[in-house]
Amino acid sequence: MSVTNEILKTDYSKTFDDKRKALVCQSYYKYGKASKNFSTGNVDALGCIEKCLEKFKETKNTEYLLDLANYAMFRYMWPQNGEFFKHTDSDGSAGIVGMSVKEMEDFKNGRWLKILW
Repeated sequence: MSVTNEILKTDYSKTFDDKRKALVCQSYYKYGKASKNFSTGNVDALGCIEKCLEKFKETKNTEYLLDLANYAMFRYMWPQNGEFFKHTDSDGSAGIVGMSVKEMEDFKNGRWLKILW
């Protein structure tokens, strides 16, 4: 098994993707083609993302996370107002909230300065 497959075995969800795809198809019949709704800006993907996150926080229903992921994908597929994709390194990352397992290991092993700088 490749390293990639080994990582994805525990750190990726095919079920999430399958459910997300099913919701894209369901939304097609409810709202029409995503390509027409989002490429034109008629539907604001970022506004939809915010609404889904609020609804998830309120209800704890993870279906809203699937919807949120779809809206993020639509915004990626049809960027607006000069938005673009550029792969960033750690310095350009938005970062995480909390301390990762890797950072905890570094701290435990005396490599904490790496975390601070």
